[in-house]
Parts: sequence; structure tokens; C-alpha cells
Amino acid sequence: MIPRYTRPEMAELWSDARKLDTWLEVELVACEEMARLGLVPQDAAKRLRQGRFSFSEDDVRKVAEIENTTRHDVIAFLTFLEQRLGPDARHLHLGMTSSDVLDTSLAVLLNEACGLILGELDGLREVMRERVEQHRHTVMVGRTHGIHAEPLTFGLVLALWWAELGRQRARIEAARSSVAVGKLSGAVGTFAHLPYEIEQRVCQRLGLGAEPVSNQVVQRDRHAELFCALANLGSTLEKIAVNIRHLQRTEVAEVWEPFGKGQKGSSAMPHKKNPIGCENLTGVARLLRSYAQAALENVALWHERDISHSSVERVICPDATTLAHYALGRMKGIVSGMEVDAERMRQNLELTGGLVYSQKVLLELVRSGLGRQRAYECVQAAALRAWRGEGNFRSLLERDGEVMSRLGAEGIAACFDHEKLLQNVDRIIDGVLGKD
Repeated sequence: MIPRYTRPEMAELWSDARKLDTWLEVELVACEEMARLGLVPQDAAKRLRQGRFSFSEDDVRKVAEIENTTRHDVIAFLTFLEQRLGPDARHLHLGMTSSDVLDTSLAVLLNEACGLILGELDGLREVMRERVEQHRHTVMVGRTHGIHAEPLTFGLVLALWWAELGRQRARIEAARSSVAVGKLSGAVGTFAHLPYEIEQRVCQRLGLGAEPVSNQVVQRDRHAELFCALANLGSTLEKIAVNIRHLQRTEVAEVWEPFGKGQKGSSAMPHKKNPIGCENLTGVARLLRSYAQAALENVALWHERDISHSSVERVICPDATTLAHYALGRMKGIVSGMEVDAERMRQNLELTGGLVYSQKVLLELVRSGLGRQRAYECVQAAALRAWRGEGNFRSLLERDGEVMSRLGAEGIAACFDHEKLLQNVDRIIDGVLGKD
């Protein structure tokens, strides 16, 4: 992933040095478990552990140089270990195949990446919850099809986003469990050259589950589950971003992204305050969905394994997790710092002259004994005249003899009260936030 969208902790996690460090740890733990069963000399396993080192950039370069000849990354790695650790290195990788190292170490890295992502997601939800409480009674107009519908509160909108992020958290947590499995079952998954119990012990020590049945690789439906979960998360972030972008439009002007001191919106137009953060996250979501597509296509490999998935995962594993981590952090900053214009929300609520109360009028007419279809016709006729600019909706209703005869001026006025329409908002929000 490009540095622009990479935060330091993810950059370190997906560095070549960290990858080789993880490969080495898998090899050392496997060697120690072999020594425990008498398959490797105990003193050799101890010397290898004592010689444990962290890969430097120079070490990474040397492994790459060896790979230029071997054309095989794991063999290049093992060749370097022989040079660095000496004769004891011959006890590494016994009975193992490359994917025992690659897939198990990838599981370690993805497990840690998920932890970073979940941490950012928790931070976003915490900020979102604070804004829910702040705006639980900030009245605004609800919009369906982009058209004014009925009153609600901005706190309710935020509570909906908060709850959806909670569902995304559960999906990522489940996908994390699915992908955090390793395997040391050999070339075709039969444990032909290693005791069966070594896999379980190695994976346990690495904080992983063991794949119950594999071939040469951990099956890629597991990885696809994670990338689909990240794509789903991206779509929720896009949903939030798109709605904030709409609310920041000049004609709406109810919510604004943070705009820092010294920030500029346009090279040509000094007045511009553009929702660039939310636009950025809309684009990021497109990338996350594309990675899910690639991961799904990795599921179908030839027989016990081919390497068509390898080139894909070298890109999507670091890129998808890094982008999701970045996107959550950026959205947290937007939600935390966004400006909410409660007065503008109230002005927009009244923009249509009370049309947002049409359903309340309809229901009161039905309760008065008027047939529903006739009641609908009466209310719609007044509403359409109001849309055409022929008068105020409430005034037009008061001039309708049939409506007046059933509701009277006082009954009509009572319909134009948003407080009654919002009487359940606290109950909804408390239920969502677990305050029942």
C-alpha cells in the first residue's frame, strides 16, 4: 500500500523484515516441538533459539539476492539461515513444505492485523456513541429517496451507524477466528513426515487454531471470509461518508467535515470547503470491495494446490488490512470533529411548510371516520398545491371544508407537532446503546 494510506503500525506489520521474522519463529517453534518428541537434538534446538535474531534491512536484501538465483522465496530464506545460524540450521523445516511456513506465518500476521483493525473500529464506535448522546434530541428532517419525509433526530441517525458498525465488528471478529489457523501437515496434508500432534502444539504456541483438514495449503475460503468482511466494513464506512457528503451540500448545510486552520478547499475558488475526507473514504471502499473479489477467486485452486493465489495475496493481504485500518482512523477523525448546525436542521425541517406532517393528518382523518382513500386524496390534494406554491400546507388544510369539519383548526394544529412524532426516540437509542 502507498505510504499516503499506511499508518506506522501496519507498515511495520507488513514489512519484509517482519515477514521473515515470522517465518523464522514458525521454523523455530516447529523445531522445538520436534526436539520435544526426540526428532531433533535438544541441544541443537536450544542453540537455534539462542541464535534467534531479528531481520535487518541488510538481511532482507541478502535473502532477496539469494532468491534471484533460487527463484523460490522459502528456499532462499532457508539458505540464508544456514549461512547465518550454521550447521544446526539443517534441523529446520524437517518434514515441512513451504506452505506450512507461509500459511502459518500469514495467519499470525492476519491475526495481528485484525487486532489493529478492531482497535480502530472500537475507537470509532466510542466517538460515534458520544455523538449519539450529544445529538439524541437534535431534530432534523428525515429523507427518503432524497426527499423530505418525516422528522427524526440526528442522534437516531448516528445510533443507526453505531449499531451497524457493531455488526461489522462481529463479522470481522468471526472472520479473524476463521483465518487465524495454521497447518504443518506437509506437502499434501497427510502428515507423512511429521507427527500429527506437532501441528496442534505449534499453532497453539503461535496463538492460532490448527486446520482440521488441509491439503498443501490452508483453504482460501477462510481468507475470502475476512476480505468479504473488510469489504462489508468499507461499504458501511462509505454509507456514512456518502450521507455526510450530502448533509454538507450547500443547499443542505447541516453537517460539515472538520476544516482545519490553514486548510484549503480549491486552488481556484478560495470559498470552497469540500468533504474531501468522506470522498476519500468512498474511493477506499471501492478498493476494499475489489480485494474481496480477488480473494473469492483465490478459493478455487488446482487439486492439492497451485500458486495462482500467491501473487494476489502479496497485494491484497497488506493492502486490504492497511486500507481498512486507515479508513477507520480517518472516519474517527471526521465523526469526532464534524460540525453539526442544529439551527440549519430546524430550518430545513420547516422548508416545505409542514408537508412532513402529512401522514399525521392522514391518520387523524382516518381516526375521525373518513375512509382511508378519501383521506389520502384530501391530504395529497393540499400537499400538491403546497408543492406548486399555491399556499402553506397547513393553511390549505384549514381552507378544506371536509378536513375542517372533521379535525377543526385545533385538531389540524395538533398534527404539526414533531415532539409527538419523536416520543420513542429515547427508547430506541437506549435500546441500541444497551441502556434498557
